[in-house]
Amino acid sequence: MARDFGVVLQGVPRVGGALVGRIRARRTLGRDGSAAVTAPLEGSPRHPVRAAAGLIAVVVFGAWLGLLIVGSVRTPVGPMDTRMTLRPSLSGGTKINVSPLGALELRSHTAPIRLDVDVDQLDPVRSQALVDHPERLAGLQDEVVRDVGHGTLDLAARSCAAVVSGATALGLAVYRRPRRALAAGGLALALLAASGAAAYATWNPKSVLEPKFSGLLSSAPSVVGDARSIVSEFDVYQQELARLVTNVTKLYDVTSTLPAYQPDPTTMRVLHVSDIHLNPASWKIIASLVEQYDIDVIVDSGDTMDHGSAAENAFLDPIEDLDAPYVWVRGNHDSRTTQRYLERFENVHVLDDGRAETVAGLRFAGIGDPQYTPDRSAKRSGSVHHLAGVRLASALRAERAAGTPVDVAVAHDPTAARETDGEVPLVLAGHVHHQEMEVMEGGTRLRVEGSTGGSGLRAVEGKYPDPVEASVLYLDRTTKRLQAWDEIRLGGLGLTKAEVSRHLPKENQPGATPSPTAPSPSG
Repeated sequence: MARDFGVVLQGVPRVGGALVGRIRARRTLGRDGSAAVTAPLEGSPRHPVRAAAGLIAVVVFGAWLGLLIVGSVRTPVGPMDTRMTLRPSLSGGTKINVSPLGALELRSHTAPIRLDVDVDQLDPVRSQALVDHPERLAGLQDEVVRDVGHGTLDLAARSCAAVVSGATALGLAVYRRPRRALAAGGLALALLAASGAAAYATWNPKSVLEPKFSGLLSSAPSVVGDARSIVSEFDVYQQELARLVTNVTKLYDVTSTLPAYQPDPTTMRVLHVSDIHLNPASWKIIASLVEQYDIDVIVDSGDTMDHGSAAENAFLDPIEDLDAPYVWVRGNHDSRTTQRYLERFENVHVLDDGRAETVAGLRFAGIGDPQYTPDRSAKRSGSVHHLAGVRLASALRAERAAGTPVDVAVAHDPTAARETDGEVPLVLAGHVHHQEMEVMEGGTRLRVEGSTGGSGLRAVEGKYPDPVEASVLYLDRTTKRLQAWDEIRLGGLGLTKAEVSRHLPKENQPGATPSPTAPSPSG
Protein backbone atom coordinates (compact mmCIF):
# COMPACT_ATOMS: atom_id res chain seq x y z
CA MET A 1 0.00 0.00 0.00
CA ALA A 2 1.40 3.33 -0.98
CA ARG A 3 2.25 5.94 1.65
CA ASP A 4 2.09 9.68 1.10
CA PHE A 5 4.52 12.06 2.74
CA GLY A 6 4.03 15.82 2.44
CA VAL A 7 7.44 17.38 1.88
CA VAL A 8 8.70 20.83 0.95
CA LEU A 9 11.20 20.97 -1.86
CA GLN A 10 13.32 24.08 -1.52
CA GLY A 11 14.14 24.77 -5.14
CA VAL A 12 16.92 27.31 -5.30
CA PRO A 13 17.53 28.16 -8.95
CA ARG A 14 18.33 31.88 -9.07
CA VAL A 15 17.99 34.45 -11.80
CA GLY A 16 20.22 37.48 -11.11
CA GLY A 17 20.54 36.32 -7.50
CA ALA A 18 16.81 36.23 -6.77
CA LEU A 19 15.02 33.18 -5.42
CA VAL A 20 12.64 31.96 -8.10
CA GLY A 21 10.18 29.94 -6.11
CA ARG A 22 9.19 27.66 -3.35
CA ILE A 23 7.25 24.59 -4.41
CA ARG A 24 5.13 22.35 -2.22
CA ALA A 25 4.81 18.88 -3.82
CA ARG A 26 3.53 15.41 -2.94
CA ARG A 27 5.99 12.51 -2.78
CA THR A 28 4.54 9.02 -3.31
CA LEU A 29 6.31 5.81 -2.28
CA GLY A 30 5.19 2.76 -4.18
CA ARG A 31 5.12 -0.84 -2.97
CA ASP A 32 8.46 -1.38 -4.66
CA GLY A 33 10.03 1.52 -2.77
CA SER A 34 10.31 3.72 -5.80
CA ALA A 35 9.55 7.41 -5.37
CA ALA A 36 7.58 9.75 -7.64
CA VAL A 37 6.68 13.43 -7.43
CA THR A 38 3.08 14.17 -8.38
CA ALA A 39 1.34 17.51 -9.16
CA PRO A 40 2.20 20.43 -6.85
CA LEU A 41 -0.29 21.53 -4.27
CA GLU A 42 0.32 25.18 -5.11
CA GLY A 43 0.78 26.66 -8.54
CA SER A 44 3.98 28.18 -9.83
CA PRO A 45 4.75 31.75 -8.66
CA ARG A 46 3.15 34.72 -10.47
CA HIS A 47 5.12 36.90 -12.86
CA PRO A 48 6.98 39.45 -10.66
CA VAL A 49 6.35 42.46 -12.97
CA ARG A 50 2.63 41.70 -13.17
CA ALA A 51 2.44 41.21 -9.43
CA ALA A 52 4.24 44.51 -8.79
CA ALA A 53 1.97 46.36 -11.22
CA GLY A 54 -1.09 44.95 -9.50
CA LEU A 55 0.20 45.96 -6.07
CA ILE A 56 0.93 49.51 -7.28
CA ALA A 57 -2.58 49.77 -8.74
CA VAL A 58 -4.08 48.64 -5.42
CA VAL A 59 -1.93 51.14 -3.48
CA VAL A 60 -2.74 54.12 -5.72
CA PHE A 61 -6.45 53.39 -6.07
CA GLY A 62 -6.85 52.57 -2.38
CA ALA A 63 -5.02 55.74 -1.32
CA TRP A 64 -7.19 57.82 -3.66
CA LEU A 65 -10.36 56.26 -2.25
CA GLY A 66 -9.17 56.97 1.27
CA LEU A 67 -8.49 60.63 0.48
CA LEU A 68 -11.82 60.92 -1.30
CA ILE A 69 -13.80 59.54 1.62
CA VAL A 70 -12.08 60.85 4.76
CA GLY A 71 -9.08 62.93 3.62
CA SER A 72 -10.40 66.42 4.33
CA VAL A 73 -10.61 68.77 7.31
CA ARG A 74 -12.82 71.72 8.14
CA THR A 75 -10.97 74.65 9.64
CA PRO A 76 -11.57 78.38 10.12
CA VAL A 77 -9.23 80.71 8.22
CA GLY A 78 -9.67 84.28 9.39
CA PRO A 79 -13.34 85.18 8.95
CA MET A 80 -13.96 82.21 6.62
CA ASP A 81 -15.00 78.61 7.22
CA THR A 82 -13.02 76.37 4.87
CA ARG A 83 -12.54 72.73 3.98
CA MET A 84 -9.03 71.56 2.99
CA THR A 85 -8.51 68.45 0.90
CA LEU A 86 -5.59 66.69 -0.76
CA ARG A 87 -6.24 65.31 -4.24
CA PRO A 88 -4.08 63.31 -6.68
CA SER A 89 -2.82 65.55 -9.48
CA LEU A 90 -0.34 65.44 -12.35
CA SER A 91 0.68 69.09 -11.99
CA GLY A 92 0.23 69.85 -8.27
CA GLY A 93 -0.54 73.41 -7.18
CA THR A 94 -3.24 74.88 -4.97
CA LYS A 95 -6.83 75.61 -5.93
CA ILE A 96 -9.01 77.87 -3.78
CA ASN A 97 -12.73 77.59 -4.56
CA VAL A 98 -14.88 80.52 -3.48
CA SER A 99 -18.44 79.44 -4.23
CA PRO A 100 -20.35 80.83 -6.06
CA LEU A 101 -17.77 83.31 -7.35
CA GLY A 102 -15.24 80.99 -8.94
CA ALA A 103 -11.73 79.77 -8.19
CA LEU A 104 -8.16 80.97 -7.71
CA GLU A 105 -5.29 78.72 -8.84
CA LEU A 106 -1.69 79.03 -7.62
CA ARG A 107 1.37 77.23 -8.97
CA SER A 108 2.48 76.70 -5.38
CA HIS A 109 4.33 73.38 -5.80
CA THR A 110 5.11 70.60 -8.25
CA ALA A 111 4.12 67.19 -6.89
CA PRO A 112 1.51 64.48 -7.60
CA ILE A 113 -0.86 66.01 -5.03
CA ARG A 114 -2.98 69.16 -5.16
CA LEU A 115 -4.31 71.14 -2.23
CA ASP A 116 -7.97 72.12 -2.62
CA VAL A 117 -9.36 74.78 -0.30
CA ASP A 118 -13.14 75.26 -0.44
CA VAL A 119 -14.43 78.47 1.13
CA ASP A 120 -17.83 77.38 2.44
CA GLN A 121 -19.01 80.64 3.94
CA LEU A 122 -18.07 83.74 5.86
CA ASP A 123 -18.58 83.45 9.58
CA PRO A 124 -21.00 86.30 10.40
CA VAL A 125 -19.62 86.84 13.92
CA ARG A 126 -15.97 87.07 12.87
CA SER A 127 -16.82 89.16 9.82
CA GLN A 128 -18.88 91.61 11.86
CA ALA A 129 -16.01 91.89 14.34
CA LEU A 130 -13.72 93.02 11.51
CA VAL A 131 -16.28 95.57 10.38
CA ASP A 132 -16.78 96.92 13.90
CA HIS A 133 -13.04 96.96 14.68
CA PRO A 134 -11.14 97.68 11.43
CA GLU A 135 -7.90 97.97 13.38
CA ARG A 136 -7.94 94.18 13.57
CA LEU A 137 -7.22 94.05 9.85
CA ALA A 138 -3.57 94.81 10.66
CA GLY A 139 -3.22 91.44 12.37
CA LEU A 140 -5.47 89.51 10.02
CA GLN A 141 -2.60 88.28 7.84
CA ASP A 142 -0.81 86.69 10.83
CA GLU A 143 -4.07 85.14 11.96
CA VAL A 144 -4.67 83.65 8.52
CA VAL A 145 -1.12 82.22 8.46
CA ARG A 146 -1.65 80.57 11.85
CA ASP A 147 -5.02 79.15 10.81
CA VAL A 148 -3.63 77.75 7.57
CA GLY A 149 -0.68 76.20 9.45
CA HIS A 150 -2.94 74.46 11.95
CA GLY A 151 -5.28 73.29 9.20
CA THR A 152 -2.40 71.92 7.15
CA LEU A 153 -1.02 69.89 10.07
CA ASP A 154 -4.46 68.47 10.79
CA LEU A 155 -4.91 67.69 7.08
CA ALA A 156 -1.53 65.92 6.92
CA ALA A 157 -2.40 63.65 9.87
CA ARG A 158 -5.85 62.86 8.52
CA SER A 159 -4.49 62.23 5.02
CA CYS A 160 -1.91 59.76 6.36
CA ALA A 161 -4.65 57.83 8.13
CA ALA A 162 -6.87 58.03 5.04
CA VAL A 163 -4.33 56.63 2.55
CA VAL A 164 -3.21 53.85 4.90
CA SER A 165 -6.79 52.84 5.66
CA GLY A 166 -7.89 52.99 2.03
CA ALA A 167 -4.93 51.03 0.64
CA THR A 168 -5.05 48.45 3.46
CA ALA A 169 -8.78 47.86 3.06
CA LEU A 170 -8.53 47.51 -0.70
CA GLY A 171 -5.47 45.23 -0.36
CA LEU A 172 -7.38 42.99 2.04
CA ALA A 173 -10.32 42.83 -0.37
CA VAL A 174 -8.11 41.96 -3.33
CA TYR A 175 -5.44 39.67 -1.83
CA ARG A 176 -7.32 38.34 1.25
CA ARG A 177 -4.00 38.22 3.08
CA PRO A 178 -3.30 40.50 6.04
CA ARG A 179 0.42 40.73 5.26
CA ARG A 180 -0.23 41.83 1.67
CA ALA A 181 -2.86 44.32 2.86
CA LEU A 182 -0.49 45.81 5.44
CA ALA A 183 2.22 46.04 2.78
CA ALA A 184 -0.19 48.00 0.56
CA GLY A 185 -0.94 50.38 3.43
CA GLY A 186 2.75 50.91 4.13
CA LEU A 187 3.48 51.63 0.48
CA ALA A 188 0.59 54.11 0.36
CA LEU A 189 2.02 55.95 3.37
CA ALA A 190 5.47 56.00 1.73
CA LEU A 191 3.92 57.37 -1.48
CA LEU A 192 2.16 60.16 0.42
CA ALA A 193 5.36 60.98 2.32
CA ALA A 194 7.34 61.17 -0.94
CA SER A 195 4.70 63.41 -2.49
CA GLY A 196 4.76 65.65 0.57
CA ALA A 197 8.55 65.86 0.39
CA ALA A 198 8.37 66.80 -3.30
CA ALA A 199 5.78 69.49 -2.51
CA TYR A 200 7.97 70.86 0.28
CA ALA A 201 11.06 70.87 -1.93
CA THR A 202 9.28 72.70 -4.77
CA TRP A 203 7.18 75.03 -2.60
CA ASN A 204 6.93 78.46 -4.20
CA PRO A 205 5.58 81.16 -1.85
CA LYS A 206 5.86 83.71 -4.69
CA SER A 207 3.08 81.92 -6.60
CA VAL A 208 0.58 84.25 -4.93
CA LEU A 209 2.05 87.06 -7.07
CA GLU A 210 0.90 85.38 -10.30
CA PRO A 211 -2.50 83.85 -9.58
CA LYS A 212 -5.03 82.67 -12.13
CA PHE A 213 -8.66 83.58 -11.50
CA SER A 214 -11.66 81.94 -13.11
CA GLY A 215 -15.40 82.45 -12.88
CA LEU A 216 -16.79 85.60 -11.31
CA LEU A 217 -13.58 86.23 -9.36
CA SER A 218 -11.96 87.41 -12.56
CA SER A 219 -14.39 90.32 -12.64
CA ALA A 220 -12.85 91.82 -9.51
CA PRO A 221 -9.59 93.61 -10.31
CA SER A 222 -9.51 94.89 -6.75
CA VAL A 223 -8.72 91.35 -5.59
CA VAL A 224 -6.03 90.99 -8.25
CA GLY A 225 -4.38 94.22 -7.32
CA ASP A 226 -4.59 95.94 -3.99
CA ALA A 227 -2.50 94.48 -1.16
CA ARG A 228 -3.55 97.23 1.23
CA SER A 229 -7.28 96.71 0.75
CA ILE A 230 -8.09 93.55 2.73
CA VAL A 231 -11.87 93.78 2.36
CA SER A 232 -12.86 93.96 -1.33
CA GLU A 233 -16.10 94.14 -3.23
CA PHE A 234 -16.97 91.55 -5.84
CA ASP A 235 -19.27 91.87 -8.81
CA VAL A 236 -22.36 89.82 -9.35
CA TYR A 237 -22.69 87.85 -12.53
CA GLN A 238 -25.50 89.00 -14.81
CA GLN A 239 -26.55 87.67 -18.18
CA GLU A 240 -24.41 89.67 -20.56
CA LEU A 241 -20.69 89.07 -20.95
CA ALA A 242 -19.91 92.77 -20.57
CA ARG A 243 -21.76 92.91 -17.26
CA LEU A 244 -19.51 90.15 -15.98
CA VAL A 245 -16.89 92.80 -15.26
CA THR A 246 -19.02 95.79 -14.28
CA ASN A 247 -21.79 95.13 -11.76
CA VAL A 248 -21.11 96.42 -8.29
CA THR A 249 -23.44 94.47 -6.05
CA LYS A 250 -21.61 93.57 -2.86
CA LEU A 251 -21.54 89.77 -2.57
CA TYR A 252 -18.46 88.63 -0.72
CA ASP A 253 -15.57 89.88 1.43
CA VAL A 254 -12.24 88.06 1.19
CA THR A 255 -8.63 88.66 2.17
CA SER A 256 -5.93 89.48 -0.38
CA THR A 257 -2.14 89.53 -0.13
CA LEU A 258 -1.41 90.53 -3.73
CA PRO A 259 0.80 93.46 -4.80
CA ALA A 260 -0.81 96.86 -5.11
CA TYR A 261 -1.53 98.01 -8.65
CA GLN A 262 -4.92 99.50 -7.90
CA PRO A 263 -5.57 103.17 -8.70
CA ASP A 264 -2.41 104.64 -7.27
CA PRO A 265 -0.64 107.98 -7.83
CA THR A 266 2.57 106.11 -8.76
CA THR A 267 1.00 103.75 -11.30
CA MET A 268 -0.43 104.33 -14.78
CA ARG A 269 -2.89 101.84 -16.29
CA VAL A 270 -2.93 101.21 -20.05
CA LEU A 271 -5.66 99.05 -21.60
CA HIS A 272 -4.30 97.25 -24.68
CA VAL A 273 -6.93 96.04 -27.18
CA SER A 274 -6.61 94.82 -30.75
CA ASP A 275 -8.39 93.08 -33.63
CA ILE A 276 -11.94 93.98 -32.61
CA HIS A 277 -13.15 93.04 -36.13
CA LEU A 278 -16.52 94.75 -36.00
CA ASN A 279 -17.74 92.99 -32.84
CA PRO A 280 -20.19 95.41 -31.15
CA ALA A 281 -19.92 93.59 -27.80
CA SER A 282 -16.31 94.76 -27.56
CA TRP A 283 -17.28 98.34 -26.77
CA LYS A 284 -19.26 97.30 -23.69
CA ILE A 285 -16.40 95.12 -22.52
CA ILE A 286 -13.86 97.92 -23.06
CA ALA A 287 -16.09 100.41 -21.23
CA SER A 288 -16.38 97.92 -18.36
CA LEU A 289 -12.63 97.51 -18.09
CA VAL A 290 -12.06 101.27 -18.26
CA GLU A 291 -14.40 101.75 -15.32
CA GLN A 292 -13.23 98.79 -13.23
CA TYR A 293 -9.50 99.41 -13.62
CA ASP A 294 -9.63 103.22 -13.75
CA ILE A 295 -7.79 103.14 -17.09
CA ASP A 296 -5.63 106.15 -18.02
CA VAL A 297 -5.34 105.46 -21.76
CA ILE A 298 -6.58 102.84 -24.26
CA VAL A 299 -4.24 101.60 -27.01
CA ASP A 300 -5.80 99.88 -30.05
CA SER A 301 -3.24 98.16 -32.29
CA GLY A 302 -5.54 97.91 -35.28
CA ASP A 303 -8.03 95.79 -37.25
CA THR A 304 -10.93 97.52 -35.57
CA MET A 305 -12.96 97.00 -38.75
CA ASP A 306 -13.52 94.01 -41.02
CA HIS A 307 -13.64 95.59 -44.48
CA GLY A 308 -12.84 99.23 -43.80
CA SER A 309 -15.83 100.46 -45.82
CA ALA A 310 -17.58 103.77 -45.21
CA ALA A 311 -20.74 101.85 -44.35
CA GLU A 312 -18.98 100.45 -41.28
CA ASN A 313 -17.94 103.83 -39.88
CA ALA A 314 -20.92 104.16 -37.54
CA PHE A 315 -19.55 101.14 -35.68
CA LEU A 316 -16.78 103.41 -34.34
CA ASP A 317 -19.09 105.94 -32.69
CA PRO A 318 -19.00 104.37 -29.18
CA ILE A 319 -15.29 105.25 -28.96
CA GLU A 320 -16.31 108.87 -28.43
CA ASP A 321 -18.14 107.90 -25.22
CA LEU A 322 -15.30 105.93 -23.66
CA ASP A 323 -14.05 107.67 -20.55
CA ALA A 324 -10.37 107.56 -21.59
CA PRO A 325 -8.17 108.80 -24.45
CA TYR A 326 -7.91 106.33 -27.34
CA VAL A 327 -4.60 105.76 -29.16
CA TRP A 328 -5.07 103.95 -32.50
CA VAL A 329 -3.00 102.61 -35.39
CA ARG A 330 -4.37 101.28 -38.67
CA GLY A 331 -4.53 97.50 -39.21
CA ASN A 332 -4.66 95.63 -42.49
CA HIS A 333 -8.49 95.53 -42.27
CA ASP A 334 -8.72 99.29 -41.63
CA SER A 335 -8.84 101.65 -44.61
CA ARG A 336 -7.73 105.26 -44.93
CA THR A 337 -11.44 106.05 -44.87
CA THR A 338 -11.62 104.45 -41.42
CA GLN A 339 -8.62 106.46 -40.29
CA ARG A 340 -10.06 109.80 -41.45
CA TYR A 341 -13.35 109.05 -39.66
CA LEU A 342 -11.55 108.36 -36.37
CA GLU A 343 -9.46 111.53 -36.64
CA ARG A 344 -12.68 113.52 -36.18
CA PHE A 345 -13.12 112.28 -32.58
CA GLU A 346 -11.72 114.54 -29.89
CA ASN A 347 -10.49 111.70 -27.64
CA VAL A 348 -8.86 109.67 -30.46
CA HIS A 349 -5.14 110.00 -31.24
CA VAL A 350 -4.28 108.40 -34.60
CA LEU A 351 -0.61 107.46 -34.99
CA ASP A 352 0.84 106.88 -38.46
CA ASP A 353 4.18 107.15 -40.28
CA GLY A 354 6.07 107.25 -36.98
CA ARG A 355 4.12 110.20 -35.62
CA ALA A 356 4.69 110.71 -31.88
CA GLU A 357 2.30 112.20 -29.37
CA THR A 358 2.10 112.52 -25.58
CA VAL A 359 -1.15 111.09 -24.20
CA ALA A 360 -2.00 110.75 -20.49
CA GLY A 361 1.62 111.38 -19.56
CA LEU A 362 3.08 108.73 -21.89
CA ARG A 363 4.94 109.39 -25.14
CA PHE A 364 3.55 107.18 -27.94
CA ALA A 365 4.71 106.68 -31.53
CA GLY A 366 3.15 104.38 -34.10
CA ILE A 367 2.75 103.39 -37.71
CA GLY A 368 -0.27 102.09 -39.59
CA ASP A 369 -0.23 98.80 -41.47
CA PRO A 370 1.22 99.39 -44.95
CA GLN A 371 -1.26 97.02 -46.59
CA TYR A 372 -5.04 97.10 -46.89
CA THR A 373 -5.96 93.46 -47.60
CA PRO A 374 -9.78 93.45 -47.96
CA ASP A 375 -9.52 94.90 -51.49
CA ARG A 376 -7.55 91.77 -52.56
CA SER A 377 -5.29 93.95 -54.74
CA ALA A 378 -2.09 92.57 -53.23
CA LYS A 379 -0.99 89.56 -51.25
CA ARG A 380 0.17 90.18 -47.70
CA SER A 381 3.95 90.51 -47.70
CA GLY A 382 6.40 90.44 -44.81
CA SER A 383 8.88 92.67 -46.63
CA VAL A 384 6.60 95.71 -46.58
CA HIS A 385 6.05 95.26 -42.83
CA HIS A 386 9.79 95.04 -42.33
CA LEU A 387 10.18 98.39 -44.12
CA ALA A 388 7.36 99.89 -42.06
CA GLY A 389 9.15 98.79 -38.90
CA VAL A 390 12.39 100.34 -40.14
CA ARG A 391 10.59 103.68 -40.66
CA LEU A 392 9.10 103.48 -37.17
CA ALA A 393 12.53 102.71 -35.65
CA SER A 394 14.00 105.71 -37.50
CA ALA A 395 11.27 107.94 -36.08
CA LEU A 396 12.02 106.64 -32.57
CA ARG A 397 15.70 107.55 -32.96
CA ALA A 398 14.75 111.01 -34.17
CA GLU A 399 12.50 111.54 -31.13
CA ARG A 400 15.29 110.51 -28.78
CA ALA A 401 17.75 112.82 -30.51
CA ALA A 402 15.26 115.66 -30.10
CA GLY A 403 15.10 115.05 -26.36
CA THR A 404 11.58 113.56 -26.42
CA PRO A 405 12.16 109.79 -26.15
CA VAL A 406 9.17 107.55 -26.80
CA ASP A 407 7.85 105.36 -23.99
CA VAL A 408 5.57 103.06 -26.02
CA ALA A 409 5.63 102.23 -29.75
CA VAL A 410 2.60 100.77 -31.54
CA ALA A 411 2.33 98.75 -34.77
CA HIS A 412 -0.28 96.32 -36.01
CA ASP A 413 1.93 93.53 -37.31
CA PRO A 414 4.54 91.97 -34.98
CA THR A 415 6.96 91.87 -37.95
CA ALA A 416 7.05 95.66 -37.99
CA ALA A 417 7.12 95.86 -34.19
CA ARG A 418 10.26 93.71 -33.99
CA GLU A 419 12.23 96.28 -35.99
CA THR A 420 12.01 98.67 -33.03
CA ASP A 421 14.12 96.43 -30.81
CA GLY A 422 16.60 98.55 -28.87
CA GLU A 423 14.86 101.83 -29.69
CA VAL A 424 12.01 101.87 -27.15
CA PRO A 425 11.26 100.14 -23.81
CA LEU A 426 7.87 98.71 -24.88
CA VAL A 427 6.22 98.04 -28.25
CA LEU A 428 2.61 96.86 -28.71
CA ALA A 429 1.17 94.87 -31.63
CA GLY A 430 -1.72 92.57 -32.59
CA HIS A 431 -2.77 90.81 -35.80
CA VAL A 432 -2.09 87.17 -34.77
CA HIS A 433 -5.20 86.82 -32.52
CA HIS A 434 -3.37 85.40 -29.52
CA GLN A 435 -1.43 86.91 -26.62
CA GLU A 436 2.37 86.91 -26.45
CA MET A 437 4.99 88.67 -24.35
CA GLU A 438 8.75 88.55 -24.89
CA VAL A 439 11.89 90.57 -24.29
CA MET A 440 13.85 90.87 -27.55
CA GLU A 441 17.63 90.80 -27.87
CA GLY A 442 17.99 94.59 -27.76
CA GLY A 443 16.04 94.86 -24.50
CA THR A 444 12.68 96.01 -25.93
CA ARG A 445 9.66 94.20 -24.54
CA LEU A 446 7.16 93.14 -27.22
CA ARG A 447 3.52 92.71 -26.19
CA VAL A 448 1.23 91.08 -28.78
CA GLU A 449 -2.47 91.29 -27.93
CA GLY A 450 -5.13 88.73 -28.80
CA SER A 451 -8.45 89.56 -30.44
CA THR A 452 -10.61 91.81 -28.25
CA GLY A 453 -13.47 91.06 -30.66
CA GLY A 454 -13.05 87.30 -30.43
CA SER A 455 -12.01 87.36 -34.13
CA GLY A 456 -15.43 88.77 -35.11
CA LEU A 457 -17.43 86.56 -37.45
CA ARG A 458 -14.38 84.32 -37.86
CA ALA A 459 -15.14 83.04 -34.37
CA VAL A 460 -17.68 80.58 -35.81
CA GLU A 461 -15.30 79.09 -38.37
CA GLY A 462 -13.50 76.72 -35.99
CA LYS A 463 -14.72 74.02 -33.63
CA TYR A 464 -14.56 76.40 -30.67
CA PRO A 465 -15.15 80.17 -30.65
CA ASP A 466 -12.08 82.36 -30.23
CA PRO A 467 -11.82 84.04 -26.81
CA VAL A 468 -12.10 87.78 -26.20
CA GLU A 469 -8.70 88.99 -24.99
CA ALA A 470 -7.31 92.25 -23.65
CA SER A 471 -4.58 93.34 -21.24
CA VAL A 472 -4.11 95.94 -18.53
CA LEU A 473 -0.51 97.17 -18.42
CA TYR A 474 0.75 98.81 -15.22
CA LEU A 475 3.52 101.38 -15.83
CA ASP A 476 5.48 103.35 -13.27
CA ARG A 477 4.49 106.99 -13.51
CA THR A 478 8.07 108.19 -12.99
CA THR A 479 10.21 105.76 -15.00
CA LYS A 480 7.41 104.85 -17.50
CA ARG A 481 8.53 101.20 -17.25
CA LEU A 482 6.27 98.16 -17.16
CA GLN A 483 5.64 96.96 -13.58
CA ALA A 484 3.10 94.19 -14.19
CA TRP A 485 0.31 93.19 -16.53
CA ASP A 486 -3.05 91.43 -16.25
CA GLU A 487 -4.12 89.14 -19.08
CA ILE A 488 -7.91 89.20 -19.41
CA ARG A 489 -9.57 86.31 -21.24
CA LEU A 490 -13.33 86.07 -21.69
CA GLY A 491 -15.31 83.23 -23.25
CA GLY A 492 -15.98 83.60 -26.98
CA LEU A 493 -19.31 83.56 -28.79
CA GLY A 494 -21.96 81.92 -26.59
CA LEU A 495 -19.59 81.33 -23.63
CA THR A 496 -19.53 83.10 -20.27
CA LYS A 497 -16.13 82.14 -18.92
CA ALA A 498 -13.74 84.78 -17.60
CA GLU A 499 -10.13 84.60 -16.40
CA VAL A 500 -7.60 87.16 -15.21
CA SER A 501 -3.92 86.25 -14.79
CA ARG A 502 -1.40 88.54 -13.08
CA HIS A 503 2.18 88.56 -14.44
CA LEU A 504 5.33 90.31 -13.24
CA PRO A 505 8.52 91.00 -15.21
CA LYS A 506 11.50 89.12 -13.79
CA GLU A 507 13.11 92.31 -12.57
CA ASN A 508 10.00 93.14 -10.49
CA GLN A 509 9.66 89.79 -8.77
CA PRO A 510 10.65 89.53 -5.08
CA GLY A 511 14.36 88.95 -4.65
CA ALA A 512 15.28 90.29 -8.08
CA THR A 513 17.96 92.96 -8.39
CA PRO A 514 16.21 96.22 -9.30
CA SER A 515 17.45 97.97 -12.41
CA PRO A 516 18.70 101.56 -11.83
CA THR A 517 15.87 103.72 -13.20
CA ALA A 518 15.65 101.34 -16.21
CA PRO A 519 17.16 103.54 -18.93
CA SER A 520 15.64 103.50 -22.39
CA PRO A 521 17.18 100.98 -24.78
CA SER A 522 19.52 102.55 -27.29
CA GLY A 523 20.29 101.50 -30.80
